[in-house]
Amino acid sequence: MFETAAPIQSPAKCEVRSVIRFLNAKGERPAEIHKQIIAVYGNVMNRPNVTKWRREFSEGRTDVYDEQRSGRPSLISYELLQEIEGEIRANRRVTTRELHRIIPEVSKTTIRIFSTIVML
Repeated sequence: MFETAAPIQSPAKCEVRSVIRFLNAKGERPAEIHKQIIAVYGNVMNRPNVTKWRREFSEGRTDVYDEQRSGRPSLISYELLQEIEGEIRANRRVTTRELHRIIPEVSKTTIRIFSTIVML
């Protein structure tokens, strides 16, 4: 085993998964992969997740990035932000719930955060 001077801080998920893929290709067991990841990166991934990713790579997966998920997109367009701002400026007493009814493609949380910024 090797020692590092200090753990690598905040590695990207794909970086850690790449290490799992590499060590899996070398035939390392999940426990040994997990031990090496902790030695270099600190406790960034638990052993069951190492086992899961090792199994996926053993079954032929090559992509180390997250798969696209269904649901509400995490990004909001500039046009939608302008629409929210316009509604707020037209009626300063409009509620988050009312804005969400007008613009349902934007989550209430996003509306609440953005409206707080607009009101400043």
